[in-house]
Amino acid sequence: MTGPVLAALYDVLQFQNIFAVMFGVIFGLFIGSTPGLTISLGMVLLLPLTFKLPAITAVCLLLGLYASGMTGGSISAILLNIPGTPSASATAIDGYALTQKGQAGPALGSAVTSSFFGGIFGLMCLTLASPFIAKFALRFGAPELFALVLMGLTLICSFGQASIVKALISGTLGLIIMTAGLDPMMGTPRFTFGIVDLQAGISFLPAMIGLFAIPQIILGISNKIQVIPTYGSRIQRVLPRLRDLIKLLKTMLIGAGIGTGIGAIPGAGGPIAVFLSYDYARKTSKNSREFGKGALEGVAAPEAANNAVAGGALIPMLTLGIPGDPITAILLGALIIQGLIPGPMLFIQSAQFVYSVFWAFLLANIMNLCLTLATIRLWVGVLKVPQRVLLPIILTLCVVGTFALRNTFFDTGVMLCFGLLAYFMKKYGFPVVPMLLAIILGPQLEEHLRMSLIIAQGNPMVFFTHPISLVFIIIAVGSFVSPLIRRRKK
Repeated sequence: MTGPVLAALYDVLQFQNIFAVMFGVIFGLFIGSTPGLTISLGMVLLLPLTFKLPAITAVCLLLGLYASGMTGGSISAILLNIPGTPSASATAIDGYALTQKGQAGPALGSAVTSSFFGGIFGLMCLTLASPFIAKFALRFGAPELFALVLMGLTLICSFGQASIVKALISGTLGLIIMTAGLDPMMGTPRFTFGIVDLQAGISFLPAMIGLFAIPQIILGISNKIQVIPTYGSRIQRVLPRLRDLIKLLKTMLIGAGIGTGIGAIPGAGGPIAVFLSYDYARKTSKNSREFGKGALEGVAAPEAANNAVAGGALIPMLTLGIPGDPITAILLGALIIQGLIPGPMLFIQSAQFVYSVFWAFLLANIMNLCLTLATIRLWVGVLKVPQRVLLPIILTLCVVGTFALRNTFFDTGVMLCFGLLAYFMKKYGFPVVPMLLAIILGPQLEEHLRMSLIIAQGNPMVFFTHPISLVFIIIAVGSFVSPLIRRRKK
C-alpha cells in the first residue's frame, strides 16, 4: 500500500506538476474574485490546455483552480459585498460588515484559514470514507433531493431579521421569477411573453450580481454615499490568533461536515451547503446576535463548507463516476479525455493515479492557503482606490462578466433589472438574500418535486414514506416554525 502512495507523492512533486498547481491557484483566485466569471467557466477555459498534458499534470492544474476558485469568491464578497461565486453570498453577510468596521484583514484571514480547514476535512473524508459516503449518497433520489432543497429554502425565515413577512415576500417573488422559461418536464415555454431569450430562463449569476453590485453603484454615484469602506491604515494582523482559531474550531467543523455531506450528494450544490452551515452555526453559537453584524463565525462557517464541498463532490465522481456538481463534471470529462474512466475499477486498475489525485488536492489546498495569505494586503489595497474610480471599474466588470456568460446582452439587462429591484427593496427594508436563495434553489425545488410526483403517480405521500426525505421535512418544518415561536415569545 505504501509503495503506490509514495510513488504518487513523488509524481505530484515534480516541478511541472507543482507549477501547474500554482498556475491553477492563481488563475482560480482571479476567476473566483471577479464578478460574473465562474469556476466552471475557468475550467472550460483551461480544459483545452490539458489535452496534450500528462494526466497527473492536467489534474494538478484543474484541482488548483477548483480549490482556489472557491476561496477567491469570498474576496470580493468581503471587500465589496459583491460575491464572486454564488457560494460566497453567505460569506458576504458578515464579511462585508467586518470590512465596514475596518477589519478586512482578519475577515479575509479567517476566510482563508477556514477554507483550508474545510478543504483538508473534505480531503480526509475523500481518502478515508469515500466508499461509505458514496453508498449513502446513492440513496438520494428525487424525493430526498426535494426535501433537502426545501430545507434550504426554509432558511429564508432566518434571514428576515427585521421582518419575517418581508423575507417571505422576497423569497416568494424570487420563486415566481424563476418560473419563467421552459417547463422542466414538458419543455413548453411559460411566462416568456414572446421573448426568445427568456426560454432559457433567468440565469442566477446575472441576478446575483445585480442584487449585490448595482445597488452599491447606484447609491455611490447618485447620492455620493461612501459605499466602498475606506481602509487607509496598515494591516497589522491577517492570520487569526491561536485562541481565535480555537473559538472558530466548532464553527469550522459544522461548516466542513455539512459541506462534505452536501457536496457528496449529486446535484445538491454548494449554495445549499454554505447557507445551511451559516444558519446552523448561528443557531449553535453563543454570539448568535452578532451574526449579520460582523462575526468571524459568520465568515468561518460558510467558507469551511465552501471548500469542503469540493472534497465531497470528488467522492461520487471518483468512486462511482457520477459528478457531484458542474465543476466535477468537467473534471470527469478531463479524466475521460486522458483515457481514465472514474468508477470502482479506477481504484483497482489505476490505484497510483487515485493517490496522485489525493496528493494533488492536498497540494492545491496548501498552495491556495499560502498564495492567498501572501496576497491579502494586495487585495485589501483595492479599498484604497478612490470610490469615483473603483465604482466604474466594478460596473464595467459586471457588464463584461454577465455578457460573457452566454455572449448576449440579455443577461446584462437581467442584471440591471435585478439591480434596480434590489435598490428599491433595500430602500423599503426588504432583504435580498431570501430572493437570491429562492432564485438559486427554485428550479431544483420544482424539478425534484415534479419528478417525485411523476415517479409516485401523483401520490404526495412519497415524501413521507422515504426515511431520509421525512427527516429533512421535519427539520425544514422546525426551521420554519422556530423563528416564529421565538418572536412570539418575545
